[in-house]
Amino acid sequence: MRRDTKVAVFGGGSWATAIVKMLCEKVDLVGWYMRNTTAIEYIKEHSHNPNYLTSVEFKPGQLFLSDDLNELAAYADIIIFAIPSAFLNTELSKLTVSLSDKMVFSAIKGIVPEAGLIVGEYLNEKHAIPFDNIGVIAGPCHAEEVAMERLSYLTVACQDESKAKCLAECLTSDYIFCKTSDDIIGTEYAAMLKNIYAIAAGIAHGLGYGDNYQAVLMSNAIREMKRYIKKVHKMKRNINNSAYLGDLLVTGYSTFSRNRMFGNMIGKGYTVKSAMMEMKMVAEGYYAVKSAYEMNLINGARTPIIDTVYAVVYEGKSPRKHFKILSEKLD
Repeated sequence: MRRDTKVAVFGGGSWATAIVKMLCEKVDLVGWYMRNTTAIEYIKEHSHNPNYLTSVEFKPGQLFLSDDLNELAAYADIIIFAIPSAFLNTELSKLTVSLSDKMVFSAIKGIVPEAGLIVGEYLNEKHAIPFDNIGVIAGPCHAEEVAMERLSYLTVACQDESKAKCLAECLTSDYIFCKTSDDIIGTEYAAMLKNIYAIAAGIAHGLGYGDNYQAVLMSNAIREMKRYIKKVHKMKRNINNSAYLGDLLVTGYSTFSRNRMFGNMIGKGYTVKSAMMEMKMVAEGYYAVKSAYEMNLINGARTPIIDTVYAVVYEGKSPRKHFKILSEKLD
């Protein structure tokens, strides 16, 4: 990477904060867009995000903070979006700067609801960014463990391997290992689908199912993921690699997983609305399950787990009854 390459992160949540922390290990000046002007002023004065990963201390002089989307879009050569997928379309509607000549990476693990597309497809279709300039940052990696500098792993995917390597170099540090991939579509679908399976794992836990059931559920989930991704983008891939299976496992099992937390609350009897209000965070899987279910009506993969989560969170079906039915379909 050239020393004068300019990188900017768009988003103010925990994953955006973690990515800024990773970049600050290697990059002299990191652009950071967030809507919350109060948070920006707080970071400038107190050196940490007041709302997310508050233990992470920044050097304010190393940050180019702005609440002006277009200012940072014009500044950056590499843009990383870490805005929840439900809000991405609204945020990007403010753009007056073209992104077509930028390297744009998505750290978003969901579907853009208005378009029914994964982020890479949305950026290509709605913002005319060539697929060679679009990439994905995948896990397995929780923001909270990045904050604690626990050894973590990322996969950076892009059709143009040199661009994937460029960003991987920016993110690599003593506690972050990065590998690259050319499976941009597959890794992004996997990042979306694993959130749905984490909701399923959470619901099962909330209902009182134990470790034995969870193991079978995750075993079936990775096979279901493979069937689903093969229908939308057929290419040679090893579904057992970290970007697929690893990310699924950490999201399905970790106490840091907001999607698992959301599912756990549903399993315990919360309504969708009450669970979201109490969490005060976005569970990307909630939005993803509707889009994934509707897309699969056309693609026709066998997806009993997705179908069950959809029935529970969108059709208001009984979690206990439908997970009993699901349990008889697992092997």
